[in-house]
Amino acid sequence: MGAKEKKALKRNSKKASLQLSIQSDSKEAADFLPLEGGPGLKLPEEKLPVNKATVLYIGRIPHGFYEKEMQAFFGQFGVIKRLRIARNKKTGKSKHFGFLEFKDPEVAEVVADTMHGYLLFEHLLQVHLIPPEHVHPKLWKGFNYRYKPVDRVQLQRMQQNKERTLEEHSKLVQKILKRDQKRRKRIKDAGIEYECPEIVGSAQPTPKKIKFDEE
Repeated sequence: MGAKEKKALKRNSKKASLQLSIQSDSKEAADFLPLEGGPGLKLPEEKLPVNKATVLYIGRIPHGFYEKEMQAFFGQFGVIKRLRIARNKKTGKSKHFGFLEFKDPEVAEVVADTMHGYLLFEHLLQVHLIPPEHVHPKLWKGFNYRYKPVDRVQLQRMQQNKERTLEEHSKLVQKILKRDQKRRKRIKDAGIEYECPEIVGSAQPTPKKIKFDEE
């Protein structure tokens, strides 16, 4: 065998080894081979979804754990943008659930993982992330509004002490007398000897005389 033939043989062997290495690399890199033959195919890499949720639902909030307490407690994790506790419009009492919005989604995810099922004042907190597409557009409407509950005692006092006309006064006295008669009857039916005191002011008041100037 001459020198030229030896060089040609070396070239062919190198080419064959390169082709085998390329084919082996393609087989290792390929996810599956087609049935009809040909080069191997690789599936596209799936990118993990990026967490963008910053709003948290917090349920089973105990009594006494309100806005100031929640701000101080959850503020340890990160910056809180907005906070809201659902309250009764009439009484202003807490409905024991609310919402938190953090500045960073990573902080919100950590809070949801660590605080879900956390025992607080004999209540197991329910903390869940709310996806951005599920956040209601009116969720934060009036979030910084401090609701002042209606003073029912003051309203009842004003209703009781208001000035009444003769007709309104007579109706009120009749209701009181009817209740008094029912009470007397129950006492009598029970066999109890008791003299109920007379109700003062049961007589209809006389209208006041209006004085006019002589002029």
